[in-house]
Amino acid sequence: MRIIDLLKDGSVVTNADVSTKDQAIDMMIGLHDKCGNISDVVKFKEGILKREEESTTAVGEGIAIPHCKSEVVASPGLTALTVPAGIDYNAPDGKDSNILFMIAAPLDGDLHLEVLARLMTLLMDMDLRNKLIAAKDENEFIAAIDEAEKAKYPDEAGSQEVVDAAEAAGEDEGYKILAVTACPTGIAHTYMAAESLEKKAAEMGFKLKAETNGSMGAKNVLTPEEIAAADGIIIAADKNVDMARFAGKRVYSTKVADGINKPEELINQILNKTAPIMEGDVKAAAASGSNNESKGHQVYKHLMNGVSYMLPFVVGGGIMIALAFLIDTIAGAPRDSSFGTFTAAAAFFKSIGGVGFGFMLPVLAGFIAESIADRPGLAVGFVGGSIATLGCTFANVTGDAAAVSGFLGALLAGFVGGYIVKLLRKVFAWLPDSVSQMMPILIIPLFGMILMGLFMCAINPFVGALNTAISNGLNGMGQSSAVILGCIVAGMMAIDMGGPFNKAAYVFGTAALTTGGYNIMAAVMIGGMVPPIAIALCTTIFKNRWTKEERRAGAVNYVMGLCFITEGAIPFAAGDPLRVIPSCIAGSALAGGLSMLFNCTLMAPHGGIFVFAVVGHAPMYVVALIAGSVLAALLLAILKRPLSKEAQEAGASMDGLKLE
Repeated sequence: MRIIDLLKDGSVVTNADVSTKDQAIDMMIGLHDKCGNISDVVKFKEGILKREEESTTAVGEGIAIPHCKSEVVASPGLTALTVPAGIDYNAPDGKDSNILFMIAAPLDGDLHLEVLARLMTLLMDMDLRNKLIAAKDENEFIAAIDEAEKAKYPDEAGSQEVVDAAEAAGEDEGYKILAVTACPTGIAHTYMAAESLEKKAAEMGFKLKAETNGSMGAKNVLTPEEIAAADGIIIAADKNVDMARFAGKRVYSTKVADGINKPEELINQILNKTAPIMEGDVKAAAASGSNNESKGHQVYKHLMNGVSYMLPFVVGGGIMIALAFLIDTIAGAPRDSSFGTFTAAAAFFKSIGGVGFGFMLPVLAGFIAESIADRPGLAVGFVGGSIATLGCTFANVTGDAAAVSGFLGALLAGFVGGYIVKLLRKVFAWLPDSVSQMMPILIIPLFGMILMGLFMCAINPFVGALNTAISNGLNGMGQSSAVILGCIVAGMMAIDMGGPFNKAAYVFGTAALTTGGYNIMAAVMIGGMVPPIAIALCTTIFKNRWTKEERRAGAVNYVMGLCFITEGAIPFAAGDPLRVIPSCIAGSALAGGLSMLFNCTLMAPHGGIFVFAVVGHAPMYVVALIAGSVLAALLLAILKRPLSKEAQEAGASMDGLKLE
């Protein structure tokens, strides 16, 4: 998907004759209609205005990107205006907007998110913005976009164009180093690590290609030819990635945060030939990818692999269950026992959401086991997670109730299932090749499930009792204890902003969902939203504490924070940790404590502002978010000294970390 592919003939107006936000919206909608992108102008405008009511789509620095997902979108498309004089679009930085794009996206899929991400990546380049504003006509405007896209995403150009560009640059030798980046949620860390590695390699004078395993799937995928020609591969990932393809190559594996913060150190592991060479055997290669990782990080990576696959089930199912409660509340109808809820509509959402939510523990256990033992571990882990959900004891044969071990049991099942499969591989290693081919489809599933069943039936009563005790303890907490817990889990979200502390709090909140701890999940999410919003507020209000480049990057954090992407604060925290991190922890802790105090609840573990409609006591949740963000912004402004006029305009990035 390229930006210029969405800009049809007649979709761009340069030097547009508009002076207000409403005029600009009408003109861009008219361009969509003229290009055949929409079938109903009135309904599409309603969607655009409804989105603007939620929050302005101006992102600052002269950029505004109104967008709408609608059933009247006949063909995905973009329209654009340049207004050199600028118009007031209610931008968070108070500046007028002079470059405007409008996205028309269909209801199915997340095209608008992909386009938003790409536009923001391109438009962070000041040279491109200047070219767009100076463009005399549509052709010049689109040519500038095309040039920027080819430079930023060279692999998307036609094959001959890539060859020509490489030859012109004297870069026909291919990629010296390759990389794979991945984080559990696949939203921010994944792409930040890839960007950091590619830029550092360019500064060091050679090309690096990074494959990103994000939430929308793998992109910029490494080809067999590129792998064969490269000196080595960097794996900066907090979840499992396909390692077998790198057999025989020099590979260095580490956490995704190192890809962001230590790109030169990782690159030198390959250049200095200190990274280990993976064995040529595919099975050995798959197992040897973590040779240079600590045991703690290996456990963390296996856990995060399970969490990353579990999230879509929990988010989708949780939101549907929350919608059922919302519909019941609005309807106020008497309970109908035939549906088990107040209304038929609520029953539909609750039943479908319950099915999705029910896969949470089996998927978690299955993909933890898959991370440890590769594909054969998947079935064994799934069975263990299902037993943790449905229950199983040796006493079942007597008619006694089955014990359920819940989230803790599923965690155990995932790790034990993975190591059961690895044990079975060793036990049956003596089998001849003709028989060993049956191992992944017969021997391992059969014996693995038997052993897993015996293990889970044995531990379910004990883990179930522990699970019940924890649940009763959480449910029986007094208000003061609940507020303290909210402060702790929300504060943890701001300690390392996507690292182990952050993920530990997040997994705890997700686990609480299985026992009805919806207030804990609410505190966790609000704690993750505060840091980016606080930094955006501080860079907007207290401009003299920041360089021009920091202020420009800060405005983007409004969007990041509202979308619950804590990682937006990482460049600022990395550049000034002693001031940024304590301020954000304090703000997040306050927000989490207030969320608990107001008894706010959340049934979906992600979504940010987009799930506020299904938050319990949503108005007070907003109050808690504002209070925490303002406190963190004020503390940060107090701790940071004002810069001189020269330093403010110097545009230097923090600690050498590129923000654009």
